Amino acid sequence: MKGVILAGGSGTRLHPLTKITNKHLLPLYNKPVIFHAVEKLVSAGIDKIMLVASPQYIEDFVSVLGSGSNWKSRNTSDKQVQIVYGIQNEPTGIADGLWIAKDFIGVDSVVLHLGDNIIFEDLEKHVQNFKSGAKIFVKRVRDPERFGVATIDESGRVIEIIEKPKTPVSDLAVTGIYIYDNSVFDRMIGMPKSERGEYEITWVNNQFIDTGDLEAVHITGDWFDVGTFESLLTASLYVKEKHDSEQKGS
Repeated sequence: MKGVILAGGSGTRLHPLTKITNKHLLPLYNKPVIFHAVEKLVSAGIDKIMLVASPQYIEDFVSVLGSGSNWKSRNTSDKQVQIVYGIQNEPTGIADGLWIAKDFIGVDSVVLHLGDNIIFEDLEKHVQNFKSGAKIFVKRVRDPERFGVATIDESGRVIEIIEKPKTPVSDLAVTGIYIYDNSVFDRMIGMPKSERGEYEITWVNNQFIDTGDLEAVHITGDWFDVGTFESLLTASLYVKEKHDSEQKGS
């Protein structure tokens, strides 16, 4: 299993901060946002990661993350995690970011992690037990109209995903973490751009739905999408409280 972290986008909702840096390099209390995605994958046993970002910020990510030497592999204790970099020249969607990592992933399965999603859920068992098909991670929310919304049957199979529905039929928001087997790239062949000019990850997920191969995992821990000032602040305060509690307990 390999990991791909997407850290592109212009972060317009965080202007003027993102006029000088990528939103994934902004501080989330005591660490850059991007550290949380890396640490989440490493804790799940993934030690080969590609970070995909726009060209103007690649050097900044390399300065912060380097080759991954700050993290040790959980699979081989005497080796570091490997971080490599991919360039997404234009903001043409999440699925395009995954496609950029195709050669890096090779014949392996992949965890795709949107770098601005902060998830407090142990992914290890889901990664280690993954066999085939695809998994999405869903969370019950009060405002599902802001997200992709999943409808799920009793067996946990996803029946439908609707992007930002005006009248949601479910309160299960699709979070920014996905697991795919290697068939994902064959399923992406011939994918059209959406009306907004992007290659949408929902289109990819629908290919797995069509064959009955998309499973949903309910997140019980907290989850933040730190794409706005309010959510960035809320997540920062949450992390601070968690950090202070751990410090008191140590």
